[in-house]
Amino acid sequence: MVKSPILAQQEQELEKEELGRRLLASARNELYLQLRYLDLALGSLPFSAGEANPAGTDGSFLYFTPDSLMRLYRRSRAQVVRLYLHTLFHCLFCHPFDRGEREEGLWDLACDVAVEALIDELCLKCAHVSSGAFRKSCIARLREGLPVLTAEGIYRELSEYALSESERERWQEEFHPDDHRLWEKKDSSGAQNPNRKRWEDIRERMQTEIALFSREASEGEGELLEQLRIHNRSHYDYREFLRKFTALREEIQIDPDSFDYIFYHYGMTLYGNMPLIEPQETREIRKVEELVIVIDTSMSCKGELVERFLKETYQVLSETESFFKSARIHILQCDEKVQMDVCIKNGGELKRYMEHFTLKGGGGTDFRPAFAYVEEKLAKQEYGRLRGLLYFTDGYGIFPAKMPPYETAFLFVQGQYRDVDVPPWAIKLILE
Repeated sequence: MVKSPILAQQEQELEKEELGRRLLASARNELYLQLRYLDLALGSLPFSAGEANPAGTDGSFLYFTPDSLMRLYRRSRAQVVRLYLHTLFHCLFCHPFDRGEREEGLWDLACDVAVEALIDELCLKCAHVSSGAFRKSCIARLREGLPVLTAEGIYRELSEYALSESERERWQEEFHPDDHRLWEKKDSSGAQNPNRKRWEDIRERMQTEIALFSREASEGEGELLEQLRIHNRSHYDYREFLRKFTALREEIQIDPDSFDYIFYHYGMTLYGNMPLIEPQETREIRKVEELVIVIDTSMSCKGELVERFLKETYQVLSETESFFKSARIHILQCDEKVQMDVCIKNGGELKRYMEHFTLKGGGGTDFRPAFAYVEEKLAKQEYGRLRGLLYFTDGYGIFPAKMPPYETAFLFVQGQYRDVDVPPWAIKLILE
């Protein structure tokens, strides 16, 4: 019996697909043996033959073109392993979901550079591909302005470089091994991609596992851990974070969203079909009650960073229903001593403070005087029900050793801080 040419071609295509899956499975096994903490991530990206050339992802599957993948394998087995890890890191750092309003081509390039630089730092023999002088010079140039090579930071740097078309093509040729056509477009719907949450959860678990075995981690894995810390912090909303320092209390005001069921039942019982609905006269809401914000005004903390932080804080606190009638926000300016203490009681006072804000200080950095000052005010009962203290700084200074009796958070600006000495009892938040 003569086999149909169409059937023969289909069988050949299926054989190629199966071979492609085997190549990727082999790459996955090698990565698992080298990087055990990637186990969950490696199992979360199933293979599927598709139009990605040679491979690409949308966060759900690792798509590949069998012919292109086999040609890559013939050149170097390590290139297939590297391609697999490259695509996996895109998912872990949510690159396919973060294009937003950024320039598409430049964002894709920034993501590729960030991932390739990280793979180089890991120094994996199974994924090693010799890098030339151009690649090394590009990464060295970026490291001059960025302590950690995240996609967001690289995107800003590349925007400032204003690369010509030929220069951009040279960068893409060097750093762009995979297909990004399946990534979310700028005009995608506002609904969050369900894959994003899944990869964020995997990333947080990875950070924990690497931190547990940090003594055995190589220098490259230390770079990976820092990347994970930055990305896991970056999705925290500053507005939501401030809720940690608010109080839940009842205030006398009409609550149209609720009514007393006793009156409702009484009306239905008495009149048969006429419920008595009366809105409650009190309402439970979260507002700022008493909070201390300390601003580092030392020489090492740039004035423009302080202004950006204050503007963001002002936008949050100036929203409706942010203050109780008896609210008090103490804004301290401190370098090596407390330079100023201003008490804000309502949104109007906060606005006036912002309009006439001036930095006072410029000396050395010591965080202890601010805590001693607050402790003295508490002892004199000049500060009441203090919810917490927010300290905005770049981290270059002397931290207190003793834990205060209120929640404390040190706030830093991404890429412009040092947090190695932050005490374990304090909250750390990185602001973008």
